[in-house]
Amino acid sequence: MVIDDSNYKEILTQEFSFLNPVDAQEEGFCTAPSFPNSDSISKPLYWEVTNPTLSPSHLRDLPGFTRSVYKRDHALITPESHVFSPLPDWTNTLAAFLITPEMGSHFAMYLAKMQENSISGLPPAGVERFIFVVDGNVVMSNASGKSHTLKMDSYAYLPPDAEHTVKSDVSATLVVFERRYSKIENHASREIVGSTDRQPLLETPGEVFELRKLLPTSLDYDFNIHIMDFQPGEFLNVKEVHYNQHGLLLLEGRGIYRLGDNWYPVEAGDAIWMAPFVPQWYAALGKTRTRYLLYKDVNRNPIF
Repeated sequence: MVIDDSNYKEILTQEFSFLNPVDAQEEGFCTAPSFPNSDSISKPLYWEVTNPTLSPSHLRDLPGFTRSVYKRDHALITPESHVFSPLPDWTNTLAAFLITPEMGSHFAMYLAKMQENSISGLPPAGVERFIFVVDGNVVMSNASGKSHTLKMDSYAYLPPDAEHTVKSDVSATLVVFERRYSKIENHASREIVGSTDRQPLLETPGEVFELRKLLPTSLDYDFNIHIMDFQPGEFLNVKEVHYNQHGLLLLEGRGIYRLGDNWYPVEAGDAIWMAPFVPQWYAALGKTRTRYLLYKDVNRNPIF
């Protein structure tokens, strides 16, 4: 089949029209992508994570279409490919596992959708747990009987073998990280409960994004959770290549993520796994801020 210049232009226009919608009367001008109108301002924080846009719209019903990608050193898991099933040892809860050791990671990351009168189970022996509330409210109780109400944007860290329950009387959505705790002599982690807005902004020399760390940086903890905010047009100055693994959930916004030699359009609701030493970089696009939650292993010698 021979494609002349006019046909080629028409094909490209049809295939990629979702990136820059243009009215037929405005040929020659690129308009900004459409974004939620002012009504979206009243939506709850992280609303797009639990109500994702399965864009581009003209591909929603195309059999076999997904933006999800799995490679040796990274994975992009997008909402249209989530598979929810009952979560073992939890009551009235469905989970979609986004990252697991089968990929090569040393941690698991999953979305837990708690229904009415739901209750959590415990992780395996020696496994620590971090929960972050994306939608709704839950009550976390520990072995001493102390309870904490965790609202949207709140979180809890549970040390390995810590007795606890997470309950919800109504529906709620959590993102959960679990990994086998890496012990260091004379150091032990402890329970942490907090919320993003109470964490201070940290300096990021040479960078423009805003950074909060949700866990202490001491040797007691073998990973941390970062909340990173980018305004439209901002990007990482450093093109990172390091031994640390990452698990990422895009909470707000959209942009371009480089993973290895691949460049992926991403938006709220997307999850990413980054293996050690995969080149990585991000730029925020659109008209609203990008916020993502990032798992990072820290404070341990990678030799062991």
